[in-house]
Amino acid sequence: MKRSNSESSKLDRKTVERNRRIHMKDLCFQLASLVPRHFFKHSKDMLSQQDQLELAACYIKQLRERVEKLKRVQEQAITTTRTSSSGMTSMMIGMRLPVVELRDFGSGIEVVLISGLNKNFMFYEVITALSEEGAEVVSASYSTVGDKVFHTIHAQVRISRVGVETSRVWERLQELIS
Repeated sequence: MKRSNSESSKLDRKTVERNRRIHMKDLCFQLASLVPRHFFKHSKDMLSQQDQLELAACYIKQLRERVEKLKRVQEQAITTTRTSSSGMTSMMIGMRLPVVELRDFGSGIEVVLISGLNKNFMFYEVITALSEEGAEVVSASYSTVGDKVFHTIHAQVRISRVGVETSRVWERLQELIS
């Protein structure tokens, strides 16, 4: 009897370990799926799990650095806005509003639009332009800091075979803010 309990316990441990490995493999797959395709130099299928984890860690590090850079830019904008409210300067140094930044991530696009409170462009027109050029808006947000409005739009390619012509999107956005 003791022997069968021991064997049963051993099988339970094997099952628990197998389930743990399956769960870890699934988590690694989910992590790798969050990293944009263009970040991988080779196909994800050709890379070992360890290589995929290292690339994901590198991608996260780049995102963290980007967040820090954007925080510094935002803080500079806030400082400049505070300065402008005291009458010293009315614009961010070297920056004329509105400003459009477009980042192409292969399967996704990020649009950052900085405008003044007095610029009356229609936000839905930006979303319509993205949609008409083959991108589906996933999220859109804005924040107002002083007299500036920061819009951020994330979109992904609707049909991966066709893609999105970012230069055309850029031209349309320039037309809208002009």
